[in-house]
Amino acid sequence: MQHKPKRSRAIALPGGEFRARATEYLDFLAAWVKKPRQTASVVPSSRYLARLMVAQIDPLDGRVLELGGGTGVFTRAILETGLPPEKLEVVEINPAFARGLRRHFPHVSILETPAQIVSTATAGEPGDYQTVVSGLPLLAMDRYMHHDILTESFRMLRPGGSFVQFTYSMRPPVSRDVIEALGLDVVRAGQTVRNFPPATVFRFSRRGE
Repeated sequence: MQHKPKRSRAIALPGGEFRARATEYLDFLAAWVKKPRQTASVVPSSRYLARLMVAQIDPLDGRVLELGGGTGVFTRAILETGLPPEKLEVVEINPAFARGLRRHFPHVSILETPAQIVSTATAGEPGDYQTVVSGLPLLAMDRYMHHDILTESFRMLRPGGSFVQFTYSMRPPVSRDVIEALGLDVVRAGQTVRNFPPATVFRFSRRGE
């Protein structure tokens, strides 16, 4: 009796989702080739990392600011929490990424403004934001840039608000000197190996809040 050879079974993504992810990857790779220090990785962040980044967002609470929107992996995860799109603003200074974000998220405000001066362009006022979700490549920036970005972010955050940042290191991507100078606390919020490279998420908050 002959046995028919077993066929391997593959699980395919829906056509639209597959095309979207392929486009995200190609856009990200092109940006990395042009400006590797600004993009920091050759692939977009995974959905597993995105879930860690948005875990503390309350969709019924205040506004959210995203820094470094890239191809929209974190943007999509933020909106999946149920946060209304009009309560989200995304900062992206790469023109190609900004165009893609406007195309995929037409009801979200995309700001092509440096993170250090984002308060000059936001719809919300300082103190209106519950969370800043940062996809910025802080390890590629110097301590002065870290100081300016965190200062501006906490100007926008309300009391008790947090700045969430991922890094490919097990240590915070901001020096202890900058953390101390700004009166901040930082805790490890989670990590995932289901990302390339594996990533750790840190949450910064004002000391005592």
